Amino acid sequence: MRAVAYQIPQAIEAETSLVDIDLLRPEPTGRDILVEVKAISVNPVDTKIRRGAKPEAGQWKVLGWDAAGVVSAVGPEASFFKPGDEVFYAGAINRSGTNAEFHLVDERIVGRKPKSLDFAAAAALPLTSITAWEMLFDRLDVTRPVPGAAHAIVIIGGAGGVGSIAIQVARALTDLTVIATASRPETVEWVKSLGAHHVVDHRQPLAGQIEALGIGQPAFVFSTTNTDDHLAQIVELIAPQGRFGLIDDPKQLDALPLKRKSISLHWELMFTRSLFATADIDKQNALLNSVSELVDAGKIKSTIAENFGTINAANLKRAHALIESGKAKGKIVLSGF
Repeated sequence: MRAVAYQIPQAIEAETSLVDIDLLRPEPTGRDILVEVKAISVNPVDTKIRRGAKPEAGQWKVLGWDAAGVVSAVGPEASFFKPGDEVFYAGAINRSGTNAEFHLVDERIVGRKPKSLDFAAAAALPLTSITAWEMLFDRLDVTRPVPGAAHAIVIIGGAGGVGSIAIQVARALTDLTVIATASRPETVEWVKSLGAHHVVDHRQPLAGQIEALGIGQPAFVFSTTNTDDHLAQIVELIAPQGRFGLIDDPKQLDALPLKRKSISLHWELMFTRSLFATADIDKQNALLNSVSELVDAGKIKSTIAENFGTINAANLKRAHALIESGKAKGKIVLSGF
């Protein structure tokens, strides 16, 4: 089967940073299903791992987590899906990735593909949807109000992949006032189109802009990017006893300033359940099925922004380069081999 992989972590400009290769088609065992990959999307985690993770000598590292495709075969213990089913999912960070024609994945982290979307549009959704959903409901617990706080959430990096779906999920499933950050005219319009009630500029101090909205101090802050640059402003703007969550990787994070307001700190990594095979791992199956239903009901739309064409090394290198530039909006997808 065709795949895209690398053997040496290096800059995306390097000739062998990503390479077209052939691999043996895997066979499903246990609760795994074998998916014929029809489309993928590219996430910042792909670029981070490509730059830093070295495979064993002589082995290939296949990246990619988001995928949409058709079930080709199922393991003997699988019961959620059958061959021919259309699915979408975000895979597991400790297994071979989706930048391949066929891919093995545990059925408990797979959902039914939205019927109303093609494979490319569906592939844009899983990783960011899981991240946003788990942060909102499992980590920040946004359905439990903070006494005295504005029932509002600030989403830092609203135009990125996670921010784009978090805005929509918050609007579809909660009565939160959604305040998103964006700094360019096109990204401001993007987050407004997704349902943000207010937009503030993350290149300027946030606390004053939020105070000027006149709604009070928000109960929740969800930081998707550059958290170390915004931490002081987050502490200032959030309500006492508020809940603050992040998903990025600050070089350092001094949590002591959170103490005076008793601000709780929440990390989200959507790979945790699959990485540790947690007792509630199948919550991701249920979560993705719920996302699929919301899409088909017209309450959430795909955050696909660009389709870079066929799944191959050249097109994936373009996608990685755009993500690393920091100028990507929404999600980049590729489809077909």
